[in-house]
Amino acid sequence: MTILVHGTDTLTRDALTVLQPGFVGTTAPDWLLRRIGEGLSSVGLFGRNIVTPEQLTALTAQLRAERDDVLVAIDEEGGDVTRLEVKQGSSFPGNYALGSVDDVELTRAVARELGRRLAQCGVDLNWAPSADVNSNAENPVIGVRSFGPDPDLVARHTVAYVDGLQGVGVAACTKHFPGHGDTNVDSHDALPRIDVDLATLHARELVPFRAAVAAGTKAVMSAHILLSALDPHRPATLSPQILTGLLRQELGFEGLIVTDGMEMQAVSATYGIERGSVLAIAAGADAICVGGGLCDEDTVLRLRDALVNAVRTGELPEERLADAAARVRALAAWTQAHRARGAGSVPGAAVQEGTAPGADIGLVAARRALKVTRGEEPYTPVTGTPYVASFTPVANFAVGDETPWGIAAELERLLPGTETGSYDETSADSAPADAGERRVVAVVRDLHRHPWMIRALDALLAARPDTVVVEMGLNEAEPRGALHIATHGAARVCGRAAAEAVVGTGA
Repeated sequence: MTILVHGTDTLTRDALTVLQPGFVGTTAPDWLLRRIGEGLSSVGLFGRNIVTPEQLTALTAQLRAERDDVLVAIDEEGGDVTRLEVKQGSSFPGNYALGSVDDVELTRAVARELGRRLAQCGVDLNWAPSADVNSNAENPVIGVRSFGPDPDLVARHTVAYVDGLQGVGVAACTKHFPGHGDTNVDSHDALPRIDVDLATLHARELVPFRAAVAAGTKAVMSAHILLSALDPHRPATLSPQILTGLLRQELGFEGLIVTDGMEMQAVSATYGIERGSVLAIAAGADAICVGGGLCDEDTVLRLRDALVNAVRTGELPEERLADAAARVRALAAWTQAHRARGAGSVPGAAVQEGTAPGADIGLVAARRALKVTRGEEPYTPVTGTPYVASFTPVANFAVGDETPWGIAAELERLLPGTETGSYDETSADSAPADAGERRVVAVVRDLHRHPWMIRALDALLAARPDTVVVEMGLNEAEPRGALHIATHGAARVCGRAAAEAVVGTGA
């Protein structure tokens, strides 16, 4: 039975309150402002919405002119996943780089500075950090977004990251509960499954989330993954056993539970976004994230109506929807109070030894994260006009293919005239010939995961043994080349640190 929904009664307002939609454009469309006035309490921002800090500040002010306590959320992990600098690449290395340094004060300083920049632009909920333990090196979606494969290391850096963000008034959203690290499928494309026993889950996946809850993370994001030991039938986002039984009751989390994007195929292809949203709220989620791919008024209205209809037909208890909406409003009140105190203006970075107020903490971190391995012969720094051969895998959806990566731009800054070539599985064999007589810098990403990349790189090294190799993904393969540089991430700032090492001014 379908029940048409009209008006802005309490039930309808609660249904709008639990939605976190996206939109298209660098200013807020009229439909979004109208729905905020009717009760919509959260908005999600993506790279398509951001051009400059000034424009972003104007956008968030436009949203708050309609409603001062609206939550403005963003997926800003730094590193590979950036929305603030989607066209340039991030000024901050990601989690894997920070985990490789393993200095929690550095991680706290990076998160604090990132949070300060978000707060200054009017963003107050960050869908970060990733607390996934990357125990599966073949994982196609987590990788360098994780602090590493060790649960205790991930836990201590997750806590530091949460502290850094929330210390400047930006709510952290620790993800992807109960842990996406041991998957070999991207939940954007299909439903991943983890078949390990409960003892393993508690000793590995859940360790960082327990720590984050104890540290006071304001939000937790659920994962669209099936964990057979916890619930063999439904993914975590739709599972009462996982969201209510495990996260609420066992771990004692009282904050906001946010779903991962409901348009992702792991949920939408099986349940549909309307049915999936109802099941998620019923299972214990408080906020429905949608808008990475679906970002129009029709989507918002369909989800609002689905939730209201589910209450009116008895499928979704009204008190559960009311509780979810209350948790959204409570977080909005927390962020509003911090904005009133001007928390985002608190300086960041200066707490890190060796930096001063205003120092580039992202570059400091990226330089410290480099691991440089020299070959058997003495290394001669690259000069002149080198050739950068980038072996490029397909980017996952979370990272996207519009954010630049590599070191070519940074190397060009140091060595004007640097030439570049990008290679995939079909063209990689031509790299040695394309380079000509120029010194080669080969850039790879997750070399261990791509047999074609290994073959192409080995052929290049056989022909040109003085080649420099820069690994910008997981550092799992054996070092190769006259100089092997592991950056532990592909952010712009990682590329700058690597370029310095290539020309001999860095490591």
